[in-house]
Amino acid sequence: MAPTPPTDAELDVLIRARLASLGIDLDQLPAGTAADPQTGSPGRDTVLASLRSFVRGTVGTLAAYQPPAPAGTDPAVAMALSQQPAPMLYPSISTEWRK
Repeated sequence: MAPTPPTDAELDVLIRARLASLGIDLDQLPAGTAADPQTGSPGRDTVLASLRSFVRGTVGTLAAYQPPAPAGTDPAVAMALSQQPAPMLYPSISTEWRK
């Protein structure tokens, strides 16, 4: 059974929650689709429509991306290789705090 795509209302809840976790409040934008004449800020409905379009069209594609495995790698091992953390320029920065 194929997954049911989320509704606009469900995506709005996801988008608002994600932005709220970053400290962004969409309620600061003017209501509706008209831009604010003084600041040029887009309307709240326009922003949500744009973000819904982005989530529907891009997030699934990004989530399905798997880095290519080296030639000759067993397909069963290739998935495990894609789950490894990316190499870091200064690994001591991220490992020191875990001690």
